[in-house]
Amino acid sequence: MPRGIDHLVLCVNDLKKARAHYEKLGFTMTPQAQHPFGTGNTLAQLQGCFLEVLAVTQPEDITEADGDSFSFAAFNRDFLSGREGFSMLVLDSADEKADRAEFLERNLHVYAPFEFQRLAKLPDGSEETVGFSLTFVGDESLPDLGFFTCKQWRPDLFWKEDYQKHANGAETIDEVFLVTPEPSAPVQFLATFADATDFEVDEGIARIRTERGALGVYTPAAFENRFPGAFDAAHFAAPCLAGFAVKTANAEKAASLWRENGLDVHDTNGVRWLHPTDAFGCVIAAVQASG
Repeated sequence: MPRGIDHLVLCVNDLKKARAHYEKLGFTMTPQAQHPFGTGNTLAQLQGCFLEVLAVTQPEDITEADGDSFSFAAFNRDFLSGREGFSMLVLDSADEKADRAEFLERNLHVYAPFEFQRLAKLPDGSEETVGFSLTFVGDESLPDLGFFTCKQWRPDLFWKEDYQKHANGAETIDEVFLVTPEPSAPVQFLATFADATDFEVDEGIARIRTERGALGVYTPAAFENRFPGAFDAAHFAAPCLAGFAVKTANAEKAASLWRENGLDVHDTNGVRWLHPTDAFGCVIAAVQASG
């Protein structure tokens, strides 16, 4: 079953500070929400996908992984013990049971089923309960990164038009950037995970086209060529999710807003982007929407 990008998990140490900074980047952020297992988040809702800015907010509520169970909160806590940044890539789901069966059939490492509910504050100030079914998978070629599919129980309560209007013109996630010294196995895993067959390979970059957005797998040299000076070479000793590109109605307007708010905007071959020091450990690029 072909899948597209659902959301990106972007780990930060201070959720309040990060929320204010993402607003400075021109994103409309949802009110802070609390998970029942120790993490909290604030979201930038786009068209059919979103950015999840996440922090550990109640560490005493974290449950450790056990056997074939995957602990979302413990994983992100451990990620933050090393650095802030892009920790998990999430694809959409129409049927979590079908996802699980497909992943098992294709010999992916599949963890135990997981679901949860939380309160969500709507634009009018009211609160509703939203729920999610998650199917976690892993691959030995990407041991320090997280992957899962996410099925929403009540998308009508989750997606709100008022939250999808952004001063920077952001519309959707165009591409994620995974950087690895050895791309072959990660490319195979991601293609299987997304059930995608549309590939584009060019000078150290493999782009897997999904139902929503591209999964870009870069060699360190190819990433350095596109985003010079974003990270030092040691950062890529192991595979990492280095950042993402957002498709915006007007990339130059987005870049101008960033500059007005005191951010250093880089421009490489016409691509405007922010250094990880200005984006909590991620490269964030703004690319022009067509049409």
